[in-house]
Amino acid sequence: MSREFHSRVIYSAVHVVADPLADNGPGRPAAVDWDATIRYRRHLWDLGLGVADAMDTAQRGMGLDWEATKELIRRSADAAGPEDLLACGVGTDQLPAAPATLDRIKATYLDQLAVVEDAGAGAILMCSRAMAATATGPDDYRNLYGELLNQVSGKAILHWLGPMFDPALEGYWGSTDLNEAADTFVEIIAENAAKIDGIKMSLLDADAEIALRRRLPEGVRCYTGDDFNYPELIAGDEQGHSDALLGIFDPLAPLAAAAVKRLDENDEAGFRAILDPTVPLARKVFEHPTFNYKTGVVFLAWLAGHQDHFRMVGGLEAARTIGHLTEVYDLACDIDLFEDPALAADRFDALLKVSGRPPRRKA
Repeated sequence: MSREFHSRVIYSAVHVVADPLADNGPGRPAAVDWDATIRYRRHLWDLGLGVADAMDTAQRGMGLDWEATKELIRRSADAAGPEDLLACGVGTDQLPAAPATLDRIKATYLDQLAVVEDAGAGAILMCSRAMAATATGPDDYRNLYGELLNQVSGKAILHWLGPMFDPALEGYWGSTDLNEAADTFVEIIAENAAKIDGIKMSLLDADAEIALRRRLPEGVRCYTGDDFNYPELIAGDEQGHSDALLGIFDPLAPLAAAAVKRLDENDEAGFRAILDPTVPLARKVFEHPTFNYKTGVVFLAWLAGHQDHFRMVGGLEAARTIGHLTEVYDLACDIDLFEDPALAADRFDALLKVSGRPPRRKA
């Protein structure tokens, strides 16, 4: 486990680097550049961040199939050192986003859990599209998650991924009413608290996260997944704070690490001075349709020199317009995100040229 920070536990949900010469078009099996993918995870660990792998940021359900996911989990676990924090997503993405039997959903979760635990990684129980299509009410969720958590060898993180990230998860926990869904979620947590390290909230609703955070049993962490409001949620209030498990901390990793060090020094003003200016970039990367945020994450990794190309599994590099990417680039420049601004400018100009726009430099 990484011990760089002592005031907060910080995970970055991390992307995968596609093989740029492979057939990574829509609907094709994912072909991954494993060397570049693992190199980026080492970059995050070197900064002191934990790695949350094989999650939606790694394009689970949007290009990264289960066979590639298994390989990703194994390779990331092999690369992690004894002090490196690693947790991996457990889901049911071998199943279609359609009704199935509850027994089959449970068996699929357990198959994935075995892969994660056999690799030596921590488990993040992700929401299931099949479960959303199958469950008839809150009791189905209580029963399934109780059975799953009973099978976890240590402690797991529960993930509540809202429909803005995946529309197929509408009505998760048995209700489209946020308060009713939260009640069921809290009941599941309370009944299984000994098996839960924490919960990841990805609803882009700071008030809902704070309200739920205050209802958690002692010892259960709240990992914010709110890529719109993360500075205030991590800073916290007089009744507590959120830790973090954030996709935006993939491109913002150096700034995130520097900011949390300020919290370790009890310098909340310094923490906010670093992270508050990053929020406009985060909101642009995660703007509607939010699930296409992965394109911005990989775009920024390419501009920053962490990979040699702007290609994605599933062809997802085409999911955002050149106008959107231009705004992302400008906002990243405004916060001095790039260690090598000239490289970022050259790469952005190259993208403009092939997109039919005149090049320009902003560095």
